[in-house]
Amino acid sequence: MKTLNEEYPLFPVPHLESLQDLLRGSAERHGTKLALEDLNETPIRQLTFQELMDRTIRFGRALRRIGLDERDHVAVISENRVQWAIAYLAATTSNFVVIPIDKSLKENEIVTILHASDAKAVVFSEGMRDTVLTLARSVKGLKVFVDMDLREREGHVHSMTQLIAAESGEVRGDAFPRLDADAVSIIVFTSGAMGRAKGVMLSQRNITSNLMAMLSMVELLPEDRFLSVLPIHHTYECTCGLLCPLTAGSSVHFARSLKTVVEDLQKVRATILLAVPLLYDKMFKRIQAGVAEKRLASLLVKPMAGVASAAEAVGIEGVRRKMFAAIHEKLGGAIRILIVGGAAPNPGISKGMRAYGFTLLQGYGLTETSPIVALNRLRKFRDDAAGLPLPNVEVRIADPDDQGRGEIAVRGPSVMLGYYKNEEATRQVLRDGWFYTGDYGFVAADGFLHVSGRKKNVIVAANGKNVFPEELEDQVNAIPFVLESVVYGAKGPTGDEEICVMVVPNAETIVPHAEKAGTEITREWIEDVITKEIRDLNRRLPLYKQLRRVRIKEGEFEKTTTQKIKRYLIHQEDTTH
Repeated sequence: MKTLNEEYPLFPVPHLESLQDLLRGSAERHGTKLALEDLNETPIRQLTFQELMDRTIRFGRALRRIGLDERDHVAVISENRVQWAIAYLAATTSNFVVIPIDKSLKENEIVTILHASDAKAVVFSEGMRDTVLTLARSVKGLKVFVDMDLREREGHVHSMTQLIAAESGEVRGDAFPRLDADAVSIIVFTSGAMGRAKGVMLSQRNITSNLMAMLSMVELLPEDRFLSVLPIHHTYECTCGLLCPLTAGSSVHFARSLKTVVEDLQKVRATILLAVPLLYDKMFKRIQAGVAEKRLASLLVKPMAGVASAAEAVGIEGVRRKMFAAIHEKLGGAIRILIVGGAAPNPGISKGMRAYGFTLLQGYGLTETSPIVALNRLRKFRDDAAGLPLPNVEVRIADPDDQGRGEIAVRGPSVMLGYYKNEEATRQVLRDGWFYTGDYGFVAADGFLHVSGRKKNVIVAANGKNVFPEELEDQVNAIPFVLESVVYGAKGPTGDEEICVMVVPNAETIVPHAEKAGTEITREWIEDVITKEIRDLNRRLPLYKQLRRVRIKEGEFEKTTTQKIKRYLIHQEDTTH
């Protein structure tokens, strides 16, 4: 039960200087316990903690044997799988520098990163083989190629499993080479608004300081089972969804695909899921739709929730989980925590999921901060807040306005070293020891950090007030007939900036609504339905925040691999209508 003012001590965590410490400590504490599992068929499907350290050390040795020197850059590009984790950990703990690459990027973006990162080696899955080998010809210095799925060497392409098997001899925890935990160890390329990649340089101390701080705020257990669904090249999934559970002795199970998440949750009986707001939005809407179909059940939801609230008020927990057991069973029946990050969730979704007995915790961070800055806790949370700053992180609001909102600046051991070979971009965001995030927000009197939106997305209304699109989108997306939306500014007839919204209709609710009304579904009818809902919303908004223009989009918005809408494409779409 939540009590904001109660004494809520931090949890004890193992001390980590480097990822070598992580592997050594986990192998010692959890030896033969399952660490990693692929739900797809792959050459290395499962590893215990002891086996993970063994394979990591052997693969690191193999990379040196086939021609790499310490501090060389090793790119890794594949879907989420056990071998991705081995490659990442081998590169970092063997004193190479790892370059995780998004496998969903276009070919010209992949070759740009391979070139800009100075990669000497690339480890890839079979699905990426043709792309990598074709692009490699244009990347000077790239000399080592390792295929995760190849059974044995073919020409200049090595087999990962063969390389590991060829490393004979005993492996012990002291077999790692010496390394500098403060040196660059990971370079993660993040795309700018127009696709300009910047390489975020992170040290192992950046990562381990973030791991220790997170685990001190949210207790993970060796019995926990994580289902990994988000792209693992992204620092959010890599740090929180892979390294965190490995530190705590929890197991990580790599989902077959986004389409099989529900089946995989059931198969693994996962206790923890990390996802982005879009996945939880869809999950909640489907739960609501399922309840609404059973008319009697839908009438009972509010009274049942009232009973649960009364029980919680006197300290009885777990009532909601029992009342809504059928919904929990559809998601495996064992979910303990749903963690949301990557973007700010709609507070209504968090409260809605909580009403059905799910604990949904929000965090906030950026690749440049390794990534977590603030986190809600199990007994100390705000559904409308990003969370409390980590215990080793300082947060301040730069140049606050009259409401206390300004740019969020962060200082602490998890702040990046800078952007790779880009001193100008580094100077723009790292000043006097503070990292300027580019996000607007405020810190409330209770210490919780609230994020309003990206600085670059802010719309300046005619009265000079700032309007944050993300806050309006939460309200638009709460409309049952809306699947997703983007709020943006555009010049109106008078030359002032108008607040506009582009909406993707939700077919799952639009179709039954039309059938009930006995109406043929046309674009005009859909526009009328959604425009009426927007008018109703406008009545609840201050004049300067009201949505003046509504556009309907037929297909879903183009998104990044972490399911963030590519906002910079919206103005292009608007001008084509």
